[in-house]
Amino acid sequence: MAKIGVILGSIRQGRVGEHVAQWVMETARGRDGADYELLDLAEFNVPLLTAPTPPAMAAKNYDDAAVTAWSKAVDACDGFIFVTAEFNHSVPGAFKNAVDSLGPEWTRKPVAFVGYGAEGASRAVEHWRQIIANFSMFGVRNQVSLSFAGDFSADGFTPREVKNSDLERVLGDIELEVASR
Repeated sequence: MAKIGVILGSIRQGRVGEHVAQWVMETARGRDGADYELLDLAEFNVPLLTAPTPPAMAAKNYDDAAVTAWSKAVDACDGFIFVTAEFNHSVPGAFKNAVDSLGPEWTRKPVAFVGYGAEGASRAVEHWRQIIANFSMFGVRNQVSLSFAGDFSADGFTPREVKNSDLERVLGDIELEVASR
């Protein structure tokens, strides 16, 4: 069965993305279309990209053990769901660095987006779409956009009912893309 990595891209302490990623995983566990695995970027401790060899030319041989572990986790997946925050109208820096630290592990794999932020992370997702194009990745059209004003409260993360439908649609889309490859 195909494996889809759900990448939690924020590494901040107290991050709300952890609750969002768990919601994605709980919903995904009830499906039969693929196996889902949470890849929490904070657990990989990927260093800033300073290696002299560009990742695309490294042939998956990296100088740093943390990058090698990240490489193996990403390479083992057939597709992805990026759970992304929006920082300053763009993608989280640590997440971008982690993507940039690899090369062929991403190539031609489909990706879906679950974004959260003041405006549902729409700008971050648009930036991700430009970034993944460099790896010939396919970004599924549908996405989940979670807003701090509507999907989070004093009680924590409480997605509106329509967001549950949005997530089911996105999971179906990514499963279909992975199966067609």
